[in-house]
Amino acid sequence: MAPVRPNALPWLGLSVLVIVLDQLTKWWVLSSLPEYTAIPFIEGFWNWYRTYNTGAAFSFLSDAGGWQKYFFVVLAVAISGLLGWWLSRTPRRDWKSALPYALVIGGALGNVLDRLMHGHVVDFIQWYWRDHYWPAFNIADSAIVAGAIGIALFGLFTKPTPAPR
Repeated sequence: MAPVRPNALPWLGLSVLVIVLDQLTKWWVLSSLPEYTAIPFIEGFWNWYRTYNTGAAFSFLSDAGGWQKYFFVVLAVAISGLLGWWLSRTPRRDWKSALPYALVIGGALGNVLDRLMHGHVVDFIQWYWRDHYWPAFNIADSAIVAGAIGIALFGLFTKPTPAPR
């Protein structure tokens, strides 16, 4: 009988934390911030700005007519499922894989909840410099980006460890 090797599925706890933080901040935004009105947080750099995104990153496909909502839900659930499967095959101690996977899963599912509950994603963090504005985003988007960067960096710059013999 092969020895049982603990997998990285407990890292899904981080995914749940991301979802909870994302949904709590969006609840705060929907109950406290006016729509489309910049509220300075750090003058000259950061506003709270309640807006909505029916598309994906940088409002990709936001004016596609409504079908994109279902496309992005299916895509996010499929990617989250794949990453969850990878977590089940990842050793628990391999935080360089588990951490980014968990962040992407949490962020993707946080935005899925928005699409299913509201028909769009609630965004509220607006960064800018002078007249140059970064598209508004949220906690889920931040987790997805951090996870994707982690996957890329750890995947590119980490030498694979040889399998035990």
